[in-house]
This record gives sequence, structure tokens and C-alpha cells, in this order.
Amino acid sequence: MTEGRSCPLAYRYSPESLCQSPEEVPEDVLYIIGGLYGNPFALDEIEQMALAEERQGRRVKLVFNGDFNWFNASDSLFREINNRVLGHTASLGNVEYELANASAGAGCGCAYPECVDQGVVERSNRIMERLQGVAEQHPDIQKRLSLLPRYRCLIFGGLKVLVLHGDPESLAGWGLAHESFSAANDSAVLDWLGATGADVIACTHTCLPLLWSAQLGKRSRAVVNNGSAGMGNLRADTRGLITRIGLSDPATEPVAGCEQQGVQISLLPVAFDTAAWLSRFDQLWPAGSDAAESYRQRILNGTSLAAGQVVFPSGA
Repeated sequence: MTEGRSCPLAYRYSPESLCQSPEEVPEDVLYIIGGLYGNPFALDEIEQMALAEERQGRRVKLVFNGDFNWFNASDSLFREINNRVLGHTASLGNVEYELANASAGAGCGCAYPECVDQGVVERSNRIMERLQGVAEQHPDIQKRLSLLPRYRCLIFGGLKVLVLHGDPESLAGWGLAHESFSAANDSAVLDWLGATGADVIACTHTCLPLLWSAQLGKRSRAVVNNGSAGMGNLRADTRGLITRIGLSDPATEPVAGCEQQGVQISLLPVAFDTAAWLSRFDQLWPAGSDAAESYRQRILNGTSLAAGQVVFPSGA
């Protein structure tokens, strides 16, 4: 079975093409939000975090880089999440791509690697089928999703920030996954940074967070993967994470951070109301359902990842 593991050709792009038309960002802070997964309480908290920054005189730009849909498998929550997110800057994840225009044989479009259990893959395919059924009742939202780009390149604080979903070759690529960096993936990442010309690559899709940095020529470069904004990312920690890129330090303690040319790059916790979200999740995905089997324990307990395992120093 290739559904859920294969990567549609439409997901693919060349690294050299990704930063050809960068957009200038006038704001003081970027919030890059991947993997919201349909969690309205995480979105509430992110909006409150942005308001707190704005009260301190900092302008904040919210950028959603895909998979803002997933657990929101009801008409009301599907419409709420998409209307709220699409009021900001957004780009596609594989979930949104398959909701807007399903690819034959793609299943969930996750392009799961072999290390992921087949049961997880099959459950994800069925979650996507259910969510596609909801999306079909909202053709106006499907149209708006179909118009989103697959990636964005932003100029912020003098840095070229490439915002994508998977990796620099595919919308659902796993080349910037935590597991890839554990396998000493420095040379491939340096090649991608050189090909794109990006100073920072901000990605998501692969569910676990990381922060990696290295020197390439005379400039330092970084890759930051926020894991999930809408689920816990660390051991015994139910908070989501977003990527914050700012001209000043964050007001709250980040899980990890680094500085590039005076710009602060941080993995910032999203302390949403877990009890409220779990109650809503259980209504939509009761015990024994596909999402409950795959994700409920993570919502309750986080992952097996310790905070000290997030940062990858490069050997380059």
C-alpha cells in the first residue's frame, strides 16, 4: 500500500526556485505556526500572545505554514478554523492540499517514511477521508485553500526566511525531520541552504521540534521546525510550539533559541487550555476512533522528547 507514503508529483519543487521572489516584512515579530491541527484553543492562545507583544509596541505577523486543519472534523469547527487562519498569511500543508483538491492515491498526503508504523499511516488516511467529507460541504473554503502557495520567502530583519511545510524538495518531505538530524543530515541541509539562498528555513509537518544552526560562508544559517502548534511536543509537556522570529527577545522563556545577525529565533511554547481541547477532541474523536488511537496520548502527555534534545549543533 502506497497511500499515505507516496508523494504526489504536484508536491515537488526545486530548492533553487523557492526564494526567487521574496516579500518584505515590515512587522517586528514573525509567528510561524505549523501544525495547528484544528485546535481552536491553541489559536486563541497564539492570538493572545500576539496581542501581548503588540501592547509592548511590537507589530506581529502571523504566518501559518500548513496543517492548520486535521482534528476539526465538524462543520462548525472546520469553518471557524479556516476563517480565522485565512484572515492571516498562510501557505499549504499536505492536509490543505488534499482538502482543496485530492490527489489520486495520495491518502493523507503525509509521505510517511518507513520508520512510521503502518497502522499510523492507515489511520491517517481514514482521518483525511473523514475531513475531506466535511470540506466538501464548504466549497468556498476549498476554493480559498486551493489558492494558497506551497511556500513563502520573506525578508525579515535583513534575513531571507524561507517558510515551507516539509522540506526544500517537497511539500510533504521529511528531510528536515528531527529523525533526519539525528542521522547526521548536515551536508544535505547545507546543500539546501546554499541552493535556496535562505538564511533561515522555518518548517513543520514532521511533528517533532528542532533548532539547528551552522556557518555557511560568512553568514550563520538556521533551520527551525516547530513540531506542532496544536499538540504537546516534549516529554510530560502538553504545550504546543510556534517559531518566533523577532527583532527583540521574546517575553516568555523559549524552549530553544539562537541569534542570527541580531535577529532572535525561538521555539516558543503555546500554553493552551488542554482540558478544554481534550473535551472538544473527545466529542469529535471518541475512544477507539482513528484520531484517538493515534493522538490522544500525545495530547495528554506530550512526546518522549526531552527539551535538551531539540537543539542540534552542527559539525560543519
